[in-house]
Amino acid sequence: MLIIIALLTIGSVMIYSASYVQAEYNFGDSFFYLKRQLLFSVVGIAAMFFIMSIPYGTWKKYSKILLLVCFILLLAVLIPGVGMERNGAQSWIGIGAFSIQPSEFMKLGLIIYLSVFLSVNQKYITSFKNGFLPSIILVFTAFGLIMLQPDLGTGVVLILTCMMMIFVAGAKLSHFFGIASIGVAGFLYLIISAPYRISRITAFLNPWEDPLGDGFQIIQSLYALGPGGLMGVGLGNSLQKYFYLPEPQTDFIFAILGEELGFIGGTALIVLFVLLFWRGVRIGIEAPDPFGRFLALGIVSMITIQVMINVSVVIGLIPVTGITLPFLSYGGSSLTLTMCSVGILLNISKYSRI
Repeated sequence: MLIIIALLTIGSVMIYSASYVQAEYNFGDSFFYLKRQLLFSVVGIAAMFFIMSIPYGTWKKYSKILLLVCFILLLAVLIPGVGMERNGAQSWIGIGAFSIQPSEFMKLGLIIYLSVFLSVNQKYITSFKNGFLPSIILVFTAFGLIMLQPDLGTGVVLILTCMMMIFVAGAKLSHFFGIASIGVAGFLYLIISAPYRISRITAFLNPWEDPLGDGFQIIQSLYALGPGGLMGVGLGNSLQKYFYLPEPQTDFIFAILGEELGFIGGTALIVLFVLLFWRGVRIGIEAPDPFGRFLALGIVSMITIQVMINVSVVIGLIPVTGITLPFLSYGGSSLTLTMCSVGILLNISKYSRI
């Protein structure tokens, strides 16, 4: 819980620092993004404490209902007039002044259901037909609906998290290799079928080939990290947030943190995430039953994979994809989902032997 509080505090400070210039220009209020994020944080903390009080075994009873609701929301977001389009993806459903992203909630819903399935059918997981295939079909069905929006980043997090859970359950490596070959072919098709994805790949390989187009984001991100050096340019003193780096308060907030707080600040943040991963794994290992173990592993894997992808994009290790940095990036759906997930993890820790 102390790690979560520390991450939320850092996130609030960095969201204000990264966004106040654009917030003042666009809305006439430099605190626009901070006030909304603080509201999301209050809701998220309340949800975390509420869910932390619910015995995690309760989620077994409602896993099917939760998964069904998540699938309904994923279908609803594709309906014209219901789903809202942002940045080329129809991934949102508007509710008054706010909006929710169903794909975010599908991640947790699928983790809960898959934890139930694996805990009941773990003895069959080495069987391709009776254990491995049913779980894979479920995962790829959810992935397919997310890709119709399209939202490749969230889909990749979902796939990798579920694959980790199935692997730990004891699935055969030969089954993974077979699915991986199909997955690679499908992934290549997804890239080829969308010109903007091909542009992101070429921009990743050589962003300076199109510095004002597809390579703009990664170049500006590196321009932020470079001057940061060891100690940073100082909190609030970033230059890249002055309309150079697009949406610095969301996917690229780590670049602003690196610019203002330097290598030491970035490393300290990563250490907090490593500690969170370590505590989550310990909670899972010491959980009293298989359902708790798979659930804890799924939650901590989801958060860790998302952090790894986001940071890798910012420092130029992988092509740009729309993935938020948990607890730090601006956004209500992502933060609320993550806080609910942590609430479940904290409840499992009450019953674990640590």
